[in-house]
Amino acid sequence: MRGAGCATAVAAAYNDRMDAVERVYAFYERYRGEKFVFGRSVCGAPLVALFAGKHEYPLILVQCAIHAREWVTALLALEQIARGMSCGGAYFVPLSNPDGAKLALRGEAFVRTLPPARARFLRRLGGFPLWKANARAVDLNVNFDAGWGRGTRNVFAPAPENYVGTRPFSEPETRALRDLTLRLRPDATVSFHTKGREIYWEYGQCGGASARDEALAAVLAEETGYALARAAGSHGGYKDWCVQALGIPSFTVEAGADEREHPLGEDALGEIAAECAGVPARLAEAMRYGR
Repeated sequence: MRGAGCATAVAAAYNDRMDAVERVYAFYERYRGEKFVFGRSVCGAPLVALFAGKHEYPLILVQCAIHAREWVTALLALEQIARGMSCGGAYFVPLSNPDGAKLALRGEAFVRTLPPARARFLRRLGGFPLWKANARAVDLNVNFDAGWGRGTRNVFAPAPENYVGTRPFSEPETRALRDLTLRLRPDATVSFHTKGREIYWEYGQCGGASARDEALAAVLAEETGYALARAAGSHGGYKDWCVQALGIPSFTVEAGADEREHPLGEDALGEIAAECAGVPARLAEAMRYGR
């Protein structure tokens, strides 16, 4: 496991009154490298991507905070961008679910900014600090077209978590992330969640693909000190879709100690960055040099 180097330096560079969503957009505005908006959320918030490294093999796509209450991973992404890539390149999507993150962070203060019908809908569901879904109460990480609707914890009506939506890719956020992935054609993807200190890598691969992906997962386990795990009964996630539709290595990293309670706050960022800030660079090294 490597130290984070610049761990929490990015977060410290901004006004302490800024929440994680504001810090992501402030970082984006100041970033001098390649960056772009690739979509909009239900409520019209920009979905932003930032590139670090070189346009050479391997190209990795890193996405964070697709679950609203896991917004601390968006700040982890900023640390990873600042650290850079030793080889290859990475596109970072630090905030895949900006509306949900605002609900989790701001609660009623954000709800009051919304049109009355949407505000009433969200108030009926409540539970904002532990909210995982988007502003239509769809859990984005069960809305991808990979075993959609077959997860053991799936629900089929709007809810703060686990609602699969009306169909695969029913949400603007998942469609945008799908289209970005298809446009970029990355060689691997990594999704950061909280919590549990586990790495998920498997979704029905067999033969050489299974051996390849498990070996890369083992490298990430060495980097982070996390355990490898399989998510039996889990479907519809971004990782699952990348493995099934694109045939590429794709990993879900559950950052942070399981003893911590959701939602993990900024007090957990130092620990998470120390464990996970080097993951994109280490994955690129392993893919390029076999180590």
